[in-house]
Amino acid sequence: MSQLFHIHPDNPQPRLINQAVEYLNKGSVIVYPTDSGYALGCRLEEKNALERICRIRQLDGRHNFTLMCRDLSELSTYSHVDNTAFRLIKNNTPGSYTFILKGTKEVPRRLLNEKRKTIGLRVPSNPVALALLEALNEPMMSTSLMLPGNDFTESDPEEIQMSIGKQVDLIIHGGTIGQHPTTVIDLTDDVPVVVREGVGDTRPFL
Repeated sequence: MSQLFHIHPDNPQPRLINQAVEYLNKGSVIVYPTDSGYALGCRLEEKNALERICRIRQLDGRHNFTLMCRDLSELSTYSHVDNTAFRLIKNNTPGSYTFILKGTKEVPRRLLNEKRKTIGLRVPSNPVALALLEALNEPMMSTSLMLPGNDFTESDPEEIQMSIGKQVDLIIHGGTIGQHPTTVIDLTDDVPVVVREGVGDTRPFL
């Protein structure tokens, strides 16, 4: 059964955040809170952890994984982005958006969409997620914790522990989170495309 850390949703305890990062550095799969619900995460280079996440979510090569970033400083390292797209992203982060971008060679191929070679990129506003990313000091591979057969992101960490507690290494309990899906914006071409309408306002991209 996985470990369960109770981390304050507004003032994350540094000691527990650092312990969570130790799990990530050992190649673990973790469940952690974001502003849009709970997510599964691991380090970028951890192939076995990614395979475990794919099994939990029953994902295939068409899925757009997301790089969770603490800020935009790593944007050009992992994605191809022009000045127009960069301004749009900068003006709307952190926030409830996931941006689809062409990945660079720094992104492991297994994380890219098989056909389009794209990756999702997101800067969350959840304090626990941001503290984790700051302590990890690199982006984290992430995908929403949406269990097979469900069309909603899991929001209750105690229910998560009952359902997949044996399939992950650590669950961070950061409170119960309501349903707040991100708005997904495709910025791979000259004109932004709204792929999914969520909490984030679509007007800046129309």
